[in-house]
Amino acid sequence: MKGKTPKESQATLTEIVLPNDTNNLNNLMGGRLLHWMDIAAAITAHRHCNRTCVTASVNNVSFENPIPRASIVTLEANISRSFRSSMEIFIDVWIEDSLSGEKTKCNEAIYTFVAVDNMGKPVKVPEVTPETKLEKLRYDGALRRRQLSLILAGKIKANEATELKALFS
Repeated sequence: MKGKTPKESQATLTEIVLPNDTNNLNNLMGGRLLHWMDIAAAITAHRHCNRTCVTASVNNVSFENPIPRASIVTLEANISRSFRSSMEIFIDVWIEDSLSGEKTKCNEAIYTFVAVDNMGKPVKVPEVTPETKLEKLRYDGALRRRQLSLILAGKIKANEATELKALFS
C-alpha cells in the first residue's frame, strides 16, 4: 500500500454563516461548526484511504474566536498521521474579512477517523508522508497525542507510552 502526502488528501470546505446557523449572540453555533469540521475531516480521511471512514473521536476543539453571522468560513482539513486503521485529521478554521479578503485563523480541531470495510470492521490504511515543516511537526506530535488518548481510555499503561516518557526523561 503506497503512502500519500497530506496534500493529496486535503479537503477545503467553504460556508457562509446564515441566520439559521447562529446563536442568540449572532455568532456561529459551536455545534454547526463541529458538523462542518466532521464533514471536512471525513472527506480527508476518505481521500487518504478510498474507504468508508467513521469518526472515532474528537480529540481537541479550540474555539478561539467567535464567528459572526454573514462570515465566510473556510475549513481546511489535513491528515497528520495514520496508524494501522486510524487517521488523525487536523482542521484549521479561517474567517474571511468581507472587505479586504484577508483570512484570520479562528479555530482548530483534531479528529480521529477509522477506515472500515462493508461489515464495519477496521481495515489497514496507507501511511502518511509529510512534506512541509508544519506537516512534519503535526506528524511527530500525532504519536504522542495518540499515546495520551490510549492512556486516558485505559487501553495502555503510562509506562508503555514511549513517546510521552521521552518528553519527561
